[in-house]
Amino acid sequence: MKAKTLRELKESGYVTRPVKQEIRDNTLARIKSGVSLIEGISGYENSVLPSLEVALISGHDIILLGERGQAKTRIIRSIASLLDEWTPVVAGAELNDDPLKPASRYAKEKIAEMGDETPVEWIHRSQRYSEKLATPDTSMADLIGEVDPIKVAEGRYLSDEFTLHYGLVPRTNRGIFAINELPDLAERIQVGLLNLLEERDVQIRGYKIRLELDLMFLATANPEDYTNRGRLITPLKDRFGTQLRTHYPNKLETEMAIMRQESSALALSGKVYVPEFMAELIADISQQARRSSSINQRSGVSVRMSVANYETMVSSATRRSILLDEEQVVPRISDLWALDSSMSGKIEIDAFEPDAEKELIPRLLSSAVLRAFRQRFSVDQLRSVIGYFDSQEIVELGPSISSKDYASFVENVPGMSDALRKLDDTSDAAVASSVELILEGLHLSKKLNKREQSGKIGYFTKG
Repeated sequence: MKAKTLRELKESGYVTRPVKQEIRDNTLARIKSGVSLIEGISGYENSVLPSLEVALISGHDIILLGERGQAKTRIIRSIASLLDEWTPVVAGAELNDDPLKPASRYAKEKIAEMGDETPVEWIHRSQRYSEKLATPDTSMADLIGEVDPIKVAEGRYLSDEFTLHYGLVPRTNRGIFAINELPDLAERIQVGLLNLLEERDVQIRGYKIRLELDLMFLATANPEDYTNRGRLITPLKDRFGTQLRTHYPNKLETEMAIMRQESSALALSGKVYVPEFMAELIADISQQARRSSSINQRSGVSVRMSVANYETMVSSATRRSILLDEEQVVPRISDLWALDSSMSGKIEIDAFEPDAEKELIPRLLSSAVLRAFRQRFSVDQLRSVIGYFDSQEIVELGPSISSKDYASFVENVPGMSDALRKLDDTSDAAVASSVELILEGLHLSKKLNKREQSGKIGYFTKG
C-alpha cells in the first residue's frame, strides 16, 4: 500500500535516490537479468547499446548523434522505462518535489506548515519524462519559465516566487528531460539552459531563484549541425558526459527485420504473403541509396524509407489483387512502380539536373531487382527459358494479368518449373511473383527485351 502522508512515507523506510542513481541501479538489474535495455531496436546490439549501458552506469548526460531515421528518439524515450514505476511527491507541488528533500518554495512551506501530515501522492514514470523538439522559435518561457500575468493580476508582487510559471525543465525535476535537434536552439536559449542545468538557478525577467533540480539530460543532433557548423555553444557541449554515434543498419537482414517490425498493420492487413526476395530487394534499395554518390549522404537515407516502400509495395499489390478479383495478396516486380511516390520525399539528390531524381529511382529499383535475381539464378540455368522466347513473337504479362494466367504460362515454358522450385513458393499468386523476378532479371541481364504498354509488360528476344 502506497504511503499517503509524509509520516507513512518515513515509516515505510523509503529512501530518496537521485535520478541518475535510480537509472544506474535499474540498468545494472536489467543487465544482470539478461533483459534488453532497449526493446524493439535492431542492429545496435554490438555498437550503440553497450556504450549506452556504460553511459547510464556512469550517470552521464547523453547526446545521440546521427542522421534522420536512426532511432535516436526511440532510444531516449526508452530510457524512461529505467525509472522506478512509481515515485512519491508532495501533493500539489509543480516540481515533483521529493517529500524528504523538497526543492520548490511551495513544497517547503507545505511541509513546514503540515509536518508529517503533509499529503503525498505517487506519480508514474511516464510523468517524469519530458521531451521538446528544438526549433528556432523555442523560448525561455518554454524551457525555463515566465512570469504569469494572471498571478500578478491576482495581487502578487513580481518579486514573489509564486508569480512564476515554470517551464518544461523545472517541471521535469526528478526525471528525464530530452531535447531533439539540440543545435536548433538559439544561442541565448542554450545559455539559459546551461545555467539551469549546471548552476541550478533560474533567472526570469531579472528575478533569480535557486532550484536544486535532479535531472538527467538527453539530447539528439545531426552530426553535421553538431560538429561542423558551430551551432552549439561549447559549454553546453561540454555538459554531456557521453556522446554516442548512431548508424544505419549495416546488414541487409537487419534492415529487413526493422522494416517488417515497423510496417503498419493497416497496410499489411488481409491475406498478405511477401516473398523473401521481394522484402530483400526493398531493403536493398535503401542500402544502395546510402552508398550512392548521387544522394546527399549528410542528410541520410532513413530506415523510414524502407518501411514506407514496404508498405507501398504491399498496398500496390492489394490494389491489383482487388482489380483482378484475387484473394491472396502477393507483391510482384510490376507492383514496384508505386515506390516512386514513397521514395521521392525521402532522398535528397546531389545533382543539378532537373530530372536527376526521376532517373535515380528506376536505377535503384533495377539494381535491387538484378541483385535479388543473381543471388538465386544464373543465366546459364535459364537457357531453356530464354530459348522459349526465341520461338515467340512476344509474351505479355504484367499487373493486368491474373495469377492463374501466370500459372498457365509456366506450364508452357521449358525449364521454368524447375527454376521456380528454388523459390519454394507454390500458390498461383506467389508463382506469378517469382516468374516476374526471373523475367525481369533476364531483361536486366540483357537476355530479354521489354516493352510496357496499357498495363501489360511484353518480353521478347527478337529486335
